[in-house]
Formats: sequence, structure tokens, C-alpha cells
Amino acid sequence: MKHVRFSVLLLMAINLLNLNWLQAEDKEASPFVWVDKAAEAYRAGKLKEAVQFADRAVAAEPKNPRLHFFKGQLHNALREYDKSITAYTKALALKPPAAIVTDLHQERGEAYFKAAKIKESIADFDAYLKDVPRQDPHHWQRGISYYYADEFKKGYEQFERHQTVNSNDVENAVWHFLCLARAKGIEEAKKKLIPIVGDGRIPMMEVLALFGGKSTPEKVLAKAKANDAAGPRLERQLFYAHLYLGLWYEAKKDFKLRDKYIGLAAAVADRHGYMGDVARVHAVLNKIKLPKPAAGK
Repeated sequence: MKHVRFSVLLLMAINLLNLNWLQAEDKEASPFVWVDKAAEAYRAGKLKEAVQFADRAVAAEPKNPRLHFFKGQLHNALREYDKSITAYTKALALKPPAAIVTDLHQERGEAYFKAAKIKESIADFDAYLKDVPRQDPHHWQRGISYYYADEFKKGYEQFERHQTVNSNDVENAVWHFLCLARAKGIEEAKKKLIPIVGDGRIPMMEVLALFGGKSTPEKVLAKAKANDAAGPRLERQLFYAHLYLGLWYEAKKDFKLRDKYIGLAAAVADRHGYMGDVARVHAVLNKIKLPKPAAGK
């Protein structure tokens, strides 16, 4: 599924910060110097150091909600989701401007999902969409949360709306299938499988054929490994193959093979964005053990 890179969101958070403190007579005592240092450390990949500087910024101006938002973004980058949620919640309690409230609900909703707190994620996504209802058809994240909350009718309806704004995404068709299968049965889901043309990501068209009864798991895996794929490209293609094979086996109620493939996907989750988080959360919620890394890795 399409998502905005976290680095872009963090830079947006930096830009949202209230720059009134720049007028402070003693800049060393203001948050500005610490925000600047935190941003510099973040860009250098020193995330823990960046959080330490963000802590000092918050200490210098503890009632500034933008600083708590900024700190929450840094915790999110470190995958410290509970700390991220705490920072976002503090920012909301400080009654920030309406536009920031909207962004905070979206960010906290994602953090709740990553922390495997599904109902809480839906509540925040609902709050976000109440403020910006035009974003409803774009909000595939809420559809995925609906699946894990067993709200399958809401889930397949969300993916039907998403199809109107993202018509060539196999993942949307698959999640629609998964929700419909749980609500009305797998045969009904096959009949109403959304046709997709033009998803060039390997092996997604083969995945669609699998869900439509026109391919096999072996073909999906072979497609993911074809054309001498190697390195990060091979890992990415296998990640998607494993994730959707796991979900396919779940739809078929073959939980042993579901656990095998979800485990393989979750083992490399940290390198695959929000869908990596989906694999990891799926493993957490279903108590799936991850395979041990290969020797030398």
C-alpha cells in the first residue's frame, strides 16, 4: 500500500514547530537550539541522541504541544511506539491548533496500530477523518485496522472506497477479499475479487491470481525469485510474497502455513514500512514465533 516516508513526516513536524521562541533574548535557554540539534542528529542517523535533544527542548518549553509532537515523531523512528503515543497524547492535552490536532490523531492512530492496539488506532483514525472527511477514500490504514478488529463489513467497504482513488493496487483488492471472506465466505470473496491492471510490483499480479484461484503458492514464490533478483530487491519481493501467502492461508484456515509465512515476513518487518508493521502486528496478535536469522546475518 502507498504510504509517506517517515523522514518526510518528521521534517514536516519540524516545520510545524512554533518559532516564536526565536525572539527569546537567550536562545541557549530556548527550545530552538535543542530542536536544531535534534534535527541535525536525526539527519545523521543518531536517533537516540536526537531524542535526548528533543527532551531538552520539551524541558525548556513544556507547554508547547509542537515539541511533544516532534518528540513523538522521533520515538516513532526508534520504534518506541508506547513512548510515541505518550508524547502525542501529551501534545493533544495541551490543546494545540486544530490543524495539528488532526495530524496528531493520524500519527497516534498509526502508532497505536504499530503497538498492536487496534481499537485505539481506529478511534484516532475516526477522529482524523472527522476533521478531514475528504481523506476517507484514501484511508487504507483504517481498513487494515478494521480487519484486525474483526469489523469485516466496515473493512471491505473501506477498501471499496479506496479502490475509487487507487485503482491499480493489488494489495487493496486482497484486503477487500480478506474482509469479504471473513464476512461472507471465501467463495463470495472470489466472486467479487476486484480486478486490477497495471500493478508492476513483483510478485503482486501473481498474488492477485492466487487469490482469484488462478495461481499457486509455488508460482508466487517463483515469481518473487525470478530474473536473478538479489539483495534488497529480492528481500522486498519475498517479503510481499510471504506476507500475502500468510494471509491467503489464513483465509483458507490453514494456520500452520499462515504462521510459517507471516513469520518469514515479520522477521524482516523493520525494512518494509507500514506493511512491515502489518506483518509484525499480525505475528504479535496471533502469537506467531519468528524464525531465527540465518547464520552470519
